[in-house]
Amino acid sequence: MSSHDGRAKITLTTLQRYKERGEKFASVAVYDASFAEIASAAGIEVLLVGDSLGMVVQGHDSTLPVTMEDVVYHLGMAARGNRGALLMGDMPFMSYYSEGLTLENAGRLMRAGAHIIKLEGGRWIAESTHLLVERGIPVCAHMGLTPQSINRFGGFRVQGRDPAQAQNMIDEAAMLEQAGASILLLECVPVALAQTITERLAIPVIGIGAGPHTDGQIMVMHDLLGITPPSFKPPKFVKNFLLDSTTGIRGAFEAYAGAVHGGSFPGPEHSYT
Repeated sequence: MSSHDGRAKITLTTLQRYKERGEKFASVAVYDASFAEIASAAGIEVLLVGDSLGMVVQGHDSTLPVTMEDVVYHLGMAARGNRGALLMGDMPFMSYYSEGLTLENAGRLMRAGAHIIKLEGGRWIAESTHLLVERGIPVCAHMGLTPQSINRFGGFRVQGRDPAQAQNMIDEAAMLEQAGASILLLECVPVALAQTITERLAIPVIGIGAGPHTDGQIMVMHDLLGITPPSFKPPKFVKNFLLDSTTGIRGAFEAYAGAVHGGSFPGPEHSYT
């Protein structure tokens, strides 16, 4: 039980039940103990220590420079601050290109406190997903705009608008579910495609820039709190919840969680067609 709000610990079974009951859940990317504690105590069900730390914490222009050591370090801090949320750890660029490396690095994240690890990709990560799940390591598969493939995409672009690409994503999502993925994360895909995938999969689907029909939503904490440098234009799917808060940072996390749970976020203005 959480020492702060009395709620039961969030597990993969919890999220599965939410999906089956049609209840929404909120996720946020955090990078240290203080924000992990605030976010989890505010009612957010899933915390991600993502390789997005390369851009919002380290100042890089992509996630590619992030190392396993970076993620393990930040994950350990978040684990110490977490109060009952499901904690997800990201596998950074080139940390899962072989069977041995995949197992070693996923094990490092689990030992650092992760409850589930996240891999970016489509059909090519199905084998790795199966490999990990067989060994007791749950997997979240990340599809759509996968930042580690930014050079192949030619920039941060919405994925799945082309009918053939959309069908391929539907097929690959089903393949990853069959391989044993416990969660699917969709980033920057059209609303209709995200809805189709969410309805076809039995596992929970988390969206970011994927419209209101996914089972859960995720935001980077810096975006949620409006912490962006003057030179950075926030993506369409970002909303600054601190602006609406009268109780500071914790109030912003609570407002975000409430908006996701109540279905008011994301709205049409945060979604792609």
